[in-house]
Amino acid sequence: MRPEMLRKRAHLSKAEYEALASFRYALRKFLRFSEEKALAEGLPPQQHQALLAIKGFPGRDSVTIGELAERLQTEHHSAVGLADRLAKQGYLKRVRGTGDRRQVFVELTPRGEKVLAKLSMVHEDQLKQVGPEIAKLLCHLTEQDSKQSPKGKKPSSGRSPKPTKRS
Repeated sequence: MRPEMLRKRAHLSKAEYEALASFRYALRKFLRFSEEKALAEGLPPQQHQALLAIKGFPGRDSVTIGELAERLQTEHHSAVGLADRLAKQGYLKRVRGTGDRRQVFVELTPRGEKVLAKLSMVHEDQLKQVGPEIAKLLCHLTEQDSKQSPKGKKPSSGRSPKPTKRS
């Protein structure tokens, strides 16, 4: 977050704490649902997250281990171990880069595609149910930020104002 976007206030109101707690609770309920569904398919939640990160990577169906680590917000060596376990179980495979043969990508196998598709369908259904609540809570939280701006001014977009003409 840019420093100019940070609040200058010393504390939050009770209503703001309640809104933050409600948002966190709604997210946690969805994450618990996700964890339970992954486990029911025989996948630890982090393996499910890895499959989704690979398949959902922008512009490609494969990722480097570094990209996977970034998407999962984990250390490189942890992503290596995760990829090793997924490959051993037949959910992903390693592929050498075409331009640089030293570069290695991981991509889903048909088995990985199948389990991810099944999990993604139930997640999409669940999001259709809880999404409106989460969106409403997020909107409420972001509206509070705009209400905290000085009177008559919109929150800063981070852009400099247009220069005015002087006569």
